[in-house]
Amino acid sequence: MPTRDRLLRVDLSTGRVRSEAIPPEWLDRFVGGKGLGARTLYDEIDAGTDPLAPSNALLFVLGPLTGYTPGEQRYAAITKSPLTGAFLDSYGGGSFPGRLAGSLPSHLDVLVTGAADEPVALHASDDGVTIEPADDLRGLDAAETCERFPVSAVACIGPAGENGVAYATIASDGGDHHAGRGGAGAVMGSKNLKAVVARGPEPEGLVDLRERTEETFAGSDAGRWLAASDTLETVDFANEVGALPTRGWQEGRFEGTSGIGIERVREAAVGRERPEDAVPGGFRVDTDEGESVPRGATPIVLGAGLGIDDFDAVATLGAVCDRLALDVITAGNAVAWAARASERGLIDREIGFGDETAARTLIEEIADRSTPLGDALADGVKSAAERFGGEGLIPTVKGMELSSYDPRRTETMALAYATSDRGGCHRRARPVEVEAVSGETRSPEERVGAVIAEQNRRALLWSLIADDFLEETFRGERCVEWLSAVGHDHDAEELALVGERIWTLVRLFNVREGFSRHDDELPAALTEPLDGEADAGSVVDRASFGRLLDAYYSLRGWDREGRPTDDLLLRLDLDHLTDGEGARGTNEDDRSSGVTEDG
Repeated sequence: MPTRDRLLRVDLSTGRVRSEAIPPEWLDRFVGGKGLGARTLYDEIDAGTDPLAPSNALLFVLGPLTGYTPGEQRYAAITKSPLTGAFLDSYGGGSFPGRLAGSLPSHLDVLVTGAADEPVALHASDDGVTIEPADDLRGLDAAETCERFPVSAVACIGPAGENGVAYATIASDGGDHHAGRGGAGAVMGSKNLKAVVARGPEPEGLVDLRERTEETFAGSDAGRWLAASDTLETVDFANEVGALPTRGWQEGRFEGTSGIGIERVREAAVGRERPEDAVPGGFRVDTDEGESVPRGATPIVLGAGLGIDDFDAVATLGAVCDRLALDVITAGNAVAWAARASERGLIDREIGFGDETAARTLIEEIADRSTPLGDALADGVKSAAERFGGEGLIPTVKGMELSSYDPRRTETMALAYATSDRGGCHRRARPVEVEAVSGETRSPEERVGAVIAEQNRRALLWSLIADDFLEETFRGERCVEWLSAVGHDHDAEELALVGERIWTLVRLFNVREGFSRHDDELPAALTEPLDGEADAGSVVDRASFGRLLDAYYSLRGWDREGRPTDDLLLRLDLDHLTDGEGARGTNEDDRSSGVTEDG
């Protein structure tokens, strides 16, 4: 089994490709995936770099376990986000991660810098990469691009990426899988990089360990849930607990959920992604755009979020986004913002909730920036609101629109959104799934501690890289066993420290970019109550939230402005990155005070 310990550097401006050894201490402290990508990006770009300039870097990063583990294989697209200006790690699945690992067996990441004069594609095989002309791919959507390489696995951009839409994705498998949030596809487009083509086979090995782990995963709560419904039951759950973002975040429940929920999906399904697996992946459905694999976010943001109760229409809108290689979550929120802005007379355009035709038209205008409204929304909801008015209609954190759960019933979910390192993301921690179901009362310290622990665990898992739904299965000694099998020597305590180190390093990156406590504040939209009798009074209190944020900073070892303290950096072996600048608050008087039991 080859050792993955090298980086492949591709300079598109000069056409030069070279392989470099990764410093052994980086592999020890950051492992791979998110951690290694964050460490590399921190070194490669300067503070204030324009995300769409040639000087920004784009990394396609694997982990030491990519291609071996059960569940969905993953790679990380890591860069500085054009949507938020913050660190971005976005994860794509499907066939591409394993094929890239097999094409570059001794490499953990491909670092792309510069920009080509004309469209190009990277072709990976035999542990190396060549840069090939790709002008014939210009203008093709994700499905059309992948069809050009029938025996290879492809990560590509569609029209949204070519046109610099700030939430363009990197698509694989014809648009079934995406490195979705934050605009990595726009960065790829700014470099005139249309596709990365992986020609090698998937890696082989660790069969016994994989089979044992797959059995455990299939029997876990996450495995059983995914086998039954993939992530599409999320819409039913969120509706039941009153956390389903409906009609542009105005309501917490949608009366049309039965038309877009899991039972309707099962009726429409023509198969599963991986029917041979114990956890068989997503549901395949037929749409007006061809066969598609909608994910849980699709019926939430394009269904309930837009007031559309017809699953066929919702799945078609999702397929349109997939082919354009456009983030479904931000696209849905953009249309919802337009509908609310239209109601208030802020834009000269009639767009109403429940109108799938108007939604599709606007999504296509966003992807090609063909109208003033589409062009404005192509830079995100926050940017459009700055141009037309209507700030606060759709909640954002660090410029990224919130996703699957309305946190007004679960304050800890609001904290998870606010402290997410890449913006308004529910994949860093999901306390709503515990609090809304259990109804148990936890102290503020326990709630904050749970968010931090989940953020750290996921930072580690995304550095391995493994499917984040394996998080329950990969805790403790099972994780140690897997890493030992590929030559990494860590115990469980050291791995916990790795997760905390990675989360802190990303915070350092964001602090260097000018982010502070202000960027972790609660979106104004969440301080207004939900509509509807059942949801009246549901709101996150700013004062209570502020105390939770104080406690979060204190437990993290950050100062009042959210900067990691010198003591913390020393403990995590990160002190050499700042030279004493950008991190303060080693004294107790400079630290956040935490919260009390009644806070």
